[in-house]
Amino acid sequence: MRAEKKLPDRVINKQYTGYKEAVLKAVILAAGAGTRIGNQLPKCLMELPSGKTIIGNQIDILKENGIREIVVVVGFKKDIIMEKYPDVVYKYNPFYHMTNTSKSLMMALQSIDVGDTLWLNGDVFLESAVVDIVLSEKGNVIAVNKAKCDDEEVKYKTGSDGRIVEISKSVERAEGESVGVNKIIAESFNPFMESLGQCKDSDYFERGIEICISKGMDFFPVDISKCKCVEIDFQEDFEKVKEFFE
Repeated sequence: MRAEKKLPDRVINKQYTGYKEAVLKAVILAAGAGTRIGNQLPKCLMELPSGKTIIGNQIDILKENGIREIVVVVGFKKDIIMEKYPDVVYKYNPFYHMTNTSKSLMMALQSIDVGDTLWLNGDVFLESAVVDIVLSEKGNVIAVNKAKCDDEEVKYKTGSDGRIVEISKSVERAEGESVGVNKIIAESFNPFMESLGQCKDSDYFERGIEICISKGMDFFPVDISKCKCVEIDFQEDFEKVKEFFE
């Protein structure tokens, strides 16, 4: 008898309205030196009170949520990261000192097959619920914090239909800030990669999102303000993370 072909599992997440998509790939952007926090090691290797590093926590959470392929873009002191976490795939950005996250992300996407893909900045502390929420939403998703909107952060604004119409550090009357955790669906993969290619070397990946939006691609915000999630740009951000463990 011919064996029945097993379809990929689609797990219904009861807490949210969408489905937990079969997202099997994730990219961690960890090439930068993190000069603003003044650390001699890559920022992703800062140690949390739990004993894990920031990137170690990210890798564990991605695996907990069913991510099977993790690509880490490295640059500054890459060997330290690669030796500490040998069980993931690495992509080296040799121009890390003169390029920004738009180019690191493009390099990573060029190295993997087309498909739904989650990506996050390597300096984001987060709990598992954040990834669960992002994966549970359909479409292209940007995790945001509606309860926080600092001048220095990437901010966003939506239109009347809930789609993001602006995302940058200069958005006026913003509704909240991006936390550095995002998802692109397979249908948008190649157009997004092309938009990243149109970015300047100095651009953050959000510029690629802006280009896509200008061409009619949809991105939706998903609020994670009730979750533990902090992008660590400065020492005070890391102090905030420490409070989560008290």
